[in-house]
Amino acid sequence: MSFTLHGIAVSSGIAIGHAHLISHTSLEVAHYVLPKAFVSEEIARLDAALQATREELDNLRTSRPSQVAAEFDAFLDLHLMLLDDEHISHAARSMIEREQCNAEWALKVQMDALVIQFEAFEDAYLRERKSDVVQVVERVLKSLSGQPGHVPPPASHGLSTILIAHDLSPADLIQYKSHQFAAFLTDLGGATSHTAIVARGLNTPCVVGLHHARELIREDDLIVVDGDQGVVIVNPDRNISAEYRLRQSQWELERKKLKRLRSTRANTLDGTTIELQANIEMPHDVPEAKENGATGVGLFRSEFLFLNRDSLPGEEEQFEAYRAVAEGMDGLPVTIRTFDLGADKQIKGAERVASNPALGLRAIRLCLAEPQLFQTQLRALLRASVYGNVKILVPMLSSISEINQTLQFIEMTKRQLDDQGIPFNRTVPIGGMIEIPAAALALNVFVKKLDFLSIGTNDLIQYTLAIDRTDEEVAHLYDPLHPAILYLLAHIIGTANKAGVPISVCGEMAGELSYTRLLLGFGLRQFSMQAGQLLGVKQRVLTTSVPDIVPLVQKILRSDDPLKIRDLLNKLNSL
Repeated sequence: MSFTLHGIAVSSGIAIGHAHLISHTSLEVAHYVLPKAFVSEEIARLDAALQATREELDNLRTSRPSQVAAEFDAFLDLHLMLLDDEHISHAARSMIEREQCNAEWALKVQMDALVIQFEAFEDAYLRERKSDVVQVVERVLKSLSGQPGHVPPPASHGLSTILIAHDLSPADLIQYKSHQFAAFLTDLGGATSHTAIVARGLNTPCVVGLHHARELIREDDLIVVDGDQGVVIVNPDRNISAEYRLRQSQWELERKKLKRLRSTRANTLDGTTIELQANIEMPHDVPEAKENGATGVGLFRSEFLFLNRDSLPGEEEQFEAYRAVAEGMDGLPVTIRTFDLGADKQIKGAERVASNPALGLRAIRLCLAEPQLFQTQLRALLRASVYGNVKILVPMLSSISEINQTLQFIEMTKRQLDDQGIPFNRTVPIGGMIEIPAAALALNVFVKKLDFLSIGTNDLIQYTLAIDRTDEEVAHLYDPLHPAILYLLAHIIGTANKAGVPISVCGEMAGELSYTRLLLGFGLRQFSMQAGQLLGVKQRVLTTSVPDIVPLVQKILRSDDPLKIRDLLNKLNSL
């Protein structure tokens, strides 16, 4: 019987293959009481399983695919940290000793207690971390059962295999990738899960949040996965199979064609040059950015140096990271954002409780509240500025007071370096992110004080529409095409261009093909996005004539009807 499931599309592409279901029985553990004489032996069995799991994760680190290095390292650090967390391993040992129970049961009880705690978090990103706890415990349970790192058998038929599981850890994905699964489907998970991030890094189609896929799909069912739309078709008829095989061929052919554009300049049909730069999180993202033809790093999210670790990175560690990126880009622009911590990105041990962290002490507000921390980063950034074309970008500025305080901090740091005879680029450009409506509406102040601007569309939309984009209850209201958003974008870009201040977009809208012409029509000439999106956007730029699109873009801007705006956008993209 043919039927269709809808989930969350987290990694694009079309895959066709037979279903292979992964069991999730390892968490269904028995509970039994041990004779007192066997308690120490049971604790030793638990310790051995924990150690084996540590070694398993360490081995995965050395065998990881290079394209997922940044995300995978962060995930491994988190899972290793959870493995040694007192609420898991230490508490399980105590429980075995106190209640004389088996190790599997002690682990399961600790895991359930932690999951309840994570489910109580208001922040969606933190709530989703409960899946990391489950994944870590499941891995230890597999080791206790004598089945560490279980990998399913390879496909026994000629077609590709679609892996279907209740949930998958990123480590599972890496292991299963070596068996060449064509796509991954899970009952659980969301767009911000580690599984989703790693799947995107592997360029493997992935749909999560399918709820009951493992119950509804049978082993060996023929499956079509549309990783762009989040659609899964089970046992499709001949016509649907043929249609998707054609789309799959076209998708693969398109990817090969795009690679040829790597060294082509991004000029529009009328000769306008567009800068297409990459967003990165860690220094080892640089090769992928260059491989996709980036003309610079438009956004280096430095806060990733601070996450998933027990201690803060010192000045030397930060300096080496910034220098590595500056040198790695061979003189191309490298825009480094001062750490955007707070909200959903907290430093371990310094978590702050706030009723609404997205509106609280985060980004530049946190920097100004923690001057020692901020100055350490500024010293590292300025020192790295002599090794390449470094720019400093400050997130979440909202007022002239914050700009002045930030610039004073930078000047004070420069004087300190001068006194110590440490070289730096005295004219390093200082820019600000425009992501708060107040900043957008008072932009004339910003263009007088800063050397360049960058629009963070994710937060700008969130704050303008008063929608927490990580809250699945209201996420559907997040709308980049809301008339207020379009007005703000056109106003920001137009004001910056009129003042002669370079401006870019580094939020998700920059990498979304359907918005490329809209932003070009607003006057944007610099985009920064995930490296994997660069060539697709370049192709759209190459087929665009700016004079031809401007009248239609102005028509979109004058409209306040959401349906009409979407119709006009479709027309714009069909030119």
